[in-house]
Amino acid sequence: MPPAAACDLLIGIELLPWFKGRNQCVLFNSQLLATLSTFLSASTFPSPTLPAQNEVLIGVEFSPINPNDLMVAQGIYAFRPPLPAVIGNEGVGRVLAVGPGVESVRLGDRVLAPPSSFTWRERIVISAGGLSALPADADPQQLAMLAINPPTAALLLSEYVDLQPGEWVVQNAANSGVGRWVIAFAKTRGLKTVNIVRRPELVAELEAIGGDVVVVDSPDVPDRIKAAVGQAELRLALDGVSGPATGVLAATLSPHGTLVSFAAMSEGPMSINPLDVIFKPLTMRGFWLGHPEIAAKIGPAIVQAAAMIASGRVHIPVAATYPISSIKQAVAHAQQGGKILLDVAGSST
Repeated sequence: MPPAAACDLLIGIELLPWFKGRNQCVLFNSQLLATLSTFLSASTFPSPTLPAQNEVLIGVEFSPINPNDLMVAQGIYAFRPPLPAVIGNEGVGRVLAVGPGVESVRLGDRVLAPPSSFTWRERIVISAGGLSALPADADPQQLAMLAINPPTAALLLSEYVDLQPGEWVVQNAANSGVGRWVIAFAKTRGLKTVNIVRRPELVAELEAIGGDVVVVDSPDVPDRIKAAVGQAELRLALDGVSGPATGVLAATLSPHGTLVSFAAMSEGPMSINPLDVIFKPLTMRGFWLGHPEIAAKIGPAIVQAAAMIASGRVHIPVAATYPISSIKQAVAHAQQGGKILLDVAGSST
């Protein structure tokens, strides 16, 4: 008779029929910037093997299309997987089977896939180390976006300037996922935010979720921001756009301020007045979740963000969801703007 753990594993697989059949995924087979969607395709391959010691099999439910996913496909990210490859840097799913020795999660738990698990596929086997069950009643679409933007926002606010309650932080890309989480985390810490957006209709929307000052980008935006905060110092600026937008933040910062770059939505080089850097002087820093020195701080930020989602305090707008089979349309939509999710679990129904 096989050991009890093996019996439990086999029974678990029978109880969760998603495991059966072939595994649908998104493959990319080239890295050409101008025709990105041309080289992304839906494909199938055999289902993964049963989870081994301290491993789990998860069925992916939702996975976002993030800028860093597209950078991987374009060959300009920090790592380049051999081609053809499956990509997808974050996602949420259900535990379909557990291997021997797994105690942190149970069959049926909803879990967050570890970063860079290549989540644009229906099923994956991953290590159970570091996994924990997510709030059972939270929106899975919101949970799918937990692994990157929330910890980025939390650590941007804590790792570079020792801000005290009542102080201000200024950011561009305020309507982005990171920007909305910056507003949310700032509120929990008693910080005030200045938020730069591109469209007037976003002003009231971001004010409603807690943005203290929301301004539309324009040539005079540094002066308008300074007028809005009065004599208060602006010691931290968060740049997710690059290009001329970086220079706007630099002009806004107080002497000895710090400007942190974490993304480059404009895909252009930073444009900044060197006199701001020289005479203020300013400190320029770069942020990336992959830096090993911050690895231990990511988990606690995710736990806090999951609780904020479950309580309804934070809700990130989702523009659309697409099945894996519509990956080309999904990527084209993502490149036009708005948060796009792959409905991975619904791709076979």
